[in-house]
Amino acid sequence: MMEVSVLNKNGVDTGKKVTLNEAIFAIEPNDHAVYLDVKQYLANQRQGTAKTKERSELSGSTRKLGRQKGGGGARRGDINSPLLVGGARVFGPKPRDYGFKLNKKVKQLARKSALTYKAQENAIVVVEDFTFDAPKTKDFISFVENLKVADKKVLLLMPEVDKNVYLSARNLKKSKVMAARLLNTYSVMDAAVLVFTEGALSQVNEVLTK
Repeated sequence: MMEVSVLNKNGVDTGKKVTLNEAIFAIEPNDHAVYLDVKQYLANQRQGTAKTKERSELSGSTRKLGRQKGGGGARRGDINSPLLVGGARVFGPKPRDYGFKLNKKVKQLARKSALTYKAQENAIVVVEDFTFDAPKTKDFISFVENLKVADKKVLLLMPEVDKNVYLSARNLKKSKVMAARLLNTYSVMDAAVLVFTEGALSQVNEVLTK
C-alpha cells in the first residue's frame, strides 16, 4: 500500500493520508504502450497542411525548351520540369491527417504506466481542494514554493479547472493546470512532479478503474 500525506495549499501537512490505488500507481509499466500513446498525442498536434505543387498544378508554359536530340544533354521538357529551378516538386507533401487509431485499453495501460513511474520516483504530491480569491501569478508561485517544487516542471490536476488557478499559472513556463478527466500520458511524462487535489485523485481513480 502506498500512502501519501495530504498537504494544504500552504504546504502544511493536514494529518490526513490518502492511499494510491495499486491498480493505477503500482502496475508493471509497459514502455511500448507509453511510446504509442505519446506518439499518437504528438501526431494529433500536427497540422498536416504542408503542400507543394506538382507538375500538373504549375501555370508555366508547356513549350518544349530544347530540341529532342543533339543538345549534348538530357532530354528536357517544359519550364515546369522538376529538374529546373522554379519547376515542380516530385512526390512533395500533400495535406494529410497524421492521426492514427489506438485501442482504449492500450491508452489506459499507457496512462497507468506513466503514473506508476511517477509514483516510483516519489513525484506525486496530494493537496486539499483549493482555489484562489483572484487570478494572481504570485499566489501560484507561493503555492509551488510552499510545496517545495518551484524549480521543477509541475502538472497540477484538479477536478475541474478553476479559472483563478488556471490564470495564475498561465504565464509560468514550468507550470500547467489540467482537469483530471483530460489526463494524458504525454503530460504525465513531460512533468517532473504531479500535484493532485483530493478531488482530482478520486476522479482519476474513477476513470482508470472502469
